[in-house]
Amino acid sequence: MTYDEEYTKKLEDVIKQMLQPLRNVPFNLVIENICGCKVTPFIRKDIKDKAVLKKLIKVAKITGKTVNQKGIKRSRPNEVGNDIEPFVINSLITIGYNAGSPLTRKGGHKKTGYPDIEFIDEFNRVNYLECKTFNIDSFNTTMRSFYLSPSEDFKITHDAHHFVLSFEIFVDRNVGKNNIYKCKNWKILSIEKLAVDVKYEFNADNQRLYANKLILAQGDLD
Repeated sequence: MTYDEEYTKKLEDVIKQMLQPLRNVPFNLVIENICGCKVTPFIRKDIKDKAVLKKLIKVAKITGKTVNQKGIKRSRPNEVGNDIEPFVINSLITIGYNAGSPLTRKGGHKKTGYPDIEFIDEFNRVNYLECKTFNIDSFNTTMRSFYLSPSEDFKITHDAHHFVLSFEIFVDRNVGKNNIYKCKNWKILSIEKLAVDVKYEFNADNQRLYANKLILAQGDLD
């Protein structure tokens, strides 16, 4: 085997290994290695943590009741999660918390990406909250429902608790091509012990995709 053949074989082996997803990686270790911030564990017997949970339960109830009064109009259930977020922010403010979209490391706001909300509790601690929805048919399946992508301008800038507030949704009625969704129940999660998987992907930007050497033919339309 020549040097070039040996090099190509090693490179192929590396790529094959990269394509194998890493499984059950601790979420707290992922966060700490991405941004240097620790995920604060929720301690059920801690007085401060118990007080925050009590407030979050109020937030869940207020949010659910408000959503059920107004309804959320969407054609597909996977679009409802984004609509829940402003309801949750308003509920957090209602119970006295300072809440909104997290500031990134560069000091800006990013709509997309984990986490959805940052709030300050009564003990002046930063907390992060992700909003989720689910339907009972997919609740116990292996369908992916939590996503976290590294970013050069990450939204996590503090050591903090990481919560998820999730609502079971259902179709209350139909309006034309859309459904009116409402909430049936809620769940509050603390995800420092969440096990996550890493799945690699390959990508290219437009400059590389539409490079002249790749174009076979092109033309204008009359």
